[in-house]
Amino acid sequence: MDFEAVIGLEIHVELNCATKLFCDCPNRPGDPPNTHICPTCLWFPGAVPRLSRQALEKAALLCLGLEGELQPVSAFDQKVYYYPDLPKGYQLSQAHRPLSRGGGIEIPGEDGRPRRLRIHHIHMEEDVAKLVHEMEGRLPISLVDFNRAGAPLVEIVTEPDFRTPYEAMEFLKALRTRVRYVGASECSMENGTMRVDANISVRPAGSDRMNTKVEVKNMNSVRHVGDAIAHEIGRQSAAVQAGEAVVLHTRLWDPEKKVTVPMRAKFEGPCVPDPVVPVIELSAEWIADLRGRLPEMPAARAERFVARYELNAEEAAFLSADPEVAGYFEGLMAEGVAPRMALHWLSTQLLPAVREREAALDACPVTPARLAGLLRMLAGDEINAKAAREVLGLLFDDDAAPEAIVRRHGFGQVSDTAALEQLIDAVLAAQPAAVADVKSGQGKAMGFLIGQAMQASGGKANPKVIREMLAKKLGANS
Repeated sequence: MDFEAVIGLEIHVELNCATKLFCDCPNRPGDPPNTHICPTCLWFPGAVPRLSRQALEKAALLCLGLEGELQPVSAFDQKVYYYPDLPKGYQLSQAHRPLSRGGGIEIPGEDGRPRRLRIHHIHMEEDVAKLVHEMEGRLPISLVDFNRAGAPLVEIVTEPDFRTPYEAMEFLKALRTRVRYVGASECSMENGTMRVDANISVRPAGSDRMNTKVEVKNMNSVRHVGDAIAHEIGRQSAAVQAGEAVVLHTRLWDPEKKVTVPMRAKFEGPCVPDPVVPVIELSAEWIADLRGRLPEMPAARAERFVARYELNAEEAAFLSADPEVAGYFEGLMAEGVAPRMALHWLSTQLLPAVREREAALDACPVTPARLAGLLRMLAGDEINAKAAREVLGLLFDDDAAPEAIVRRHGFGQVSDTAALEQLIDAVLAAQPAAVADVKSGQGKAMGFLIGQAMQASGGKANPKVIREMLAKKLGANS
């Protein structure tokens, strides 16, 4: 029997706010344990939560960026369940009246056609504390760090529209890009600012009924999400084929063994309206003002790159996938760099150099203006590509202008034919066999002679001039 999967995602995104959701404690979970706590996030008797306006604005921008419909009225509920990392025994969430409903993201389907994956709703909630397990010593213990308790989150709950691991992975990539564009979160699964749970079930291909689902947690990369879904589809399909019942429960993904393992029974605590946090009422004017603050989103930016800079769709999509990369490219355009040269140097030289140094592009000392100065020298044949790559490396540690670095290190390119004449003659005299091969029509020999001339010049000769001079002397096509 052939099976198809039915998959829905629950994505928690930590908002990059200065403070926690309901108090003024700094929102820096990675700081020394229990240094950012107060009666509110520890939930002492009499503590009164106050909703962060910044968190509300960032959450609402995120909803608009995902094409959601902000609700005029939303409210917080008490999601009651006991767990050691939940200081008050319940979590403030929006189970019944979420901040936004609807929305979705269009991805390229596996068949090449666009596929729209829908969002059911987006709600705000507070994060729980962090458990630190000390397994060494005579008695293993678990410690609680409350720095994360009360951190502002949004949860994005999708419709069960996904059918393959590919669709889930592409959706997460597109969602991460959009959230970064609106500035609401870094969305790093590796650093925990985006966490994904997948709900997976299988059914006979062609059926429209819903079967028992299994939830999978503990996935800290987009690739792990895809691997976990693929494994769970295979596990459930084999179970159904063997006549075994699929039981509702939660599993963990083991990235080393590449399997899902049982964690616990699935349970839902009761959710009751919270009597303390005020209802959120959004006016049409406030929503319209917020919508006006939305930046140009990735798809629109890619379309503009294609139209204005004559890039193809794949190139434009690459540039627009990261707001920092897209902004850097536009900085090069403002400096007058040719679009294709800018794309080439940004993708093949600058970004790998930034990653190698574990730096951030927006804090990179090689600004668009400095890289543009280097590329203008390359385009004007003042330096060759090899020298330009060396100068690029020096720009990370030297705040001098590219032109000054070129002069200081003697990277200037020699294009004067009179200065290269003697060098060319010496190469031809030293390589009679290669000269004969060129004259007999063997094209590879010309490349060899160019390489010898470049080596003799210490890499400073203009390779185009070298080729032209060799072709003229040997009577070959350049």
